[in-house]
Amino acid sequence: MSRDRKVLIFGGLALAAFGMFYGLHYALFVEHQTLDQLGGSLATAFVSAAERKLPESRAALDRYAAIRYDYVRQVDVHSHWIGLAMLMIVFGAAFDRVAFSGSIKFWIALALTIGAIVFPLGVILQTVSHGSALASALAILGSGLVIMALAATALGFARQGAPGGA
Repeated sequence: MSRDRKVLIFGGLALAAFGMFYGLHYALFVEHQTLDQLGGSLATAFVSAAERKLPESRAALDRYAAIRYDYVRQVDVHSHWIGLAMLMIVFGAAFDRVAFSGSIKFWIALALTIGAIVFPLGVILQTVSHGSALASALAILGSGLVIMALAATALGFARQGAPGGA
């Protein structure tokens, strides 16, 4: 098995396992408390609004928005890790059909692997520090690597099927 296929398949398996364990941890130890906080802050906002306590209602809605921001990112992170991992495994199985040299395919596989790790990591770091430039930069860098690697892979598959392709 070539290096690029090993990177994709074994990296994908490791990333899928990590994403599943992260999702399991979140579901067992964090999600229910988070959902309780979401419901509580929304109920407080509505009760405060009904009692015409608008500052308290606005504060509860702001709390709801902050909790929801974290919740959505936490759920997205583990699903992105697993989804990108599955894509890596599928590509690993068919990567011999990509019409590039071995070293270029290796760099494409490595870029996809690094991007698949860094993109969700940047997203999860955004929950630690809202508005963090480093977290946003990591998410952007990771997603850029994934996009470039996917585009290069698509080009390699297209070249393979084209007349005169490798």
